[in-house]
Amino acid sequence: MLKARLLSEGTARLEGVPGNGYVSASTAGPGAGGPGSVFFSLGGKRVRLALDPESSIRIFHRGAGLATLYVDGKEIEGVIEPIALHCPRQAYLTVSSGCIFSCRYCEVPGHPQRRKSVDEIVAMVEGVADRIDAISLTSGVMGSVEEEEEYVLGVVRRLARFGIPIGVSIYPTKESAERLHALGVVEVKFNVETATDALFARMCPGLSRDDIWQALGKSVPLFGKNHVFSNLIIGLGETDEEVGGCIHALTRMGVIPVIRPLSPAAGCRGYRRPSKERILAVNRIHADALHRAGLDPGAAMTMCVACTGCDLVPGRDDT
Repeated sequence: MLKARLLSEGTARLEGVPGNGYVSASTAGPGAGGPGSVFFSLGGKRVRLALDPESSIRIFHRGAGLATLYVDGKEIEGVIEPIALHCPRQAYLTVSSGCIFSCRYCEVPGHPQRRKSVDEIVAMVEGVADRIDAISLTSGVMGSVEEEEEYVLGVVRRLARFGIPIGVSIYPTKESAERLHALGVVEVKFNVETATDALFARMCPGLSRDDIWQALGKSVPLFGKNHVFSNLIIGLGETDEEVGGCIHALTRMGVIPVIRPLSPAAGCRGYRRPSKERILAVNRIHADALHRAGLDPGAAMTMCVACTGCDLVPGRDDT
């Protein structure tokens, strides 16, 4: 229940010893361009909290990662984890921090566009290769969907020499699943984003949800159960029944949903983050759907399901 409470707030103020080496910056998604975040860990479970000097949750860093969390009158001893790239134990990289699309919940279109060179990405991974278990790639769409995919494929080819599992999350073309699998990528995440088609049309104008569902359907036979994922944001105006329908549709295909509480930003700045109670209610639906489908998030090697920082993950988190 602690993690659900922390996710419902989503933020913390960091005090004490400066957090050099412990603060992660984001160049993709709702948190892009923000002041960064920290990963608070207790008993092997972690949560990512965006830094906010006005937050009601406080983390006091005593040095060397040792920290005390103050929430709702409680003091909880734990650690803030050192960051490799974006998150602990992974090189999680945004290839292109710019996007031609304007999903309402995403800050990226409002920030300057920049694409990392392949040499730059290789150098970044080299710098952390001795302390990571996975390489994860995501990307906006700088030019066209097809051109972005081709660029990411070039990145994957260069990173293969590290012999570290690679996961990729991009907006897919009709051949994305096959092309990524052929290069040795071990996991993919194609995001349906919303609980319903109607909500997707409002939140992600110009994108095709059908293309995403088709890419997911092609992916499971290639990558296998437990290695295909899809983000599903809660807090955009959907009902729990609609969330449950989408979760079960994904799990019946062999896809593990990533249930992401909304971080109010960009065109959704006036929205409210889901409550602890709602996060727990959806988690129960999620856990039941995974069990019925025989899916195990614990088998994930890369990306969000392996990290668990931003989400409540059945089978990996105690609620």
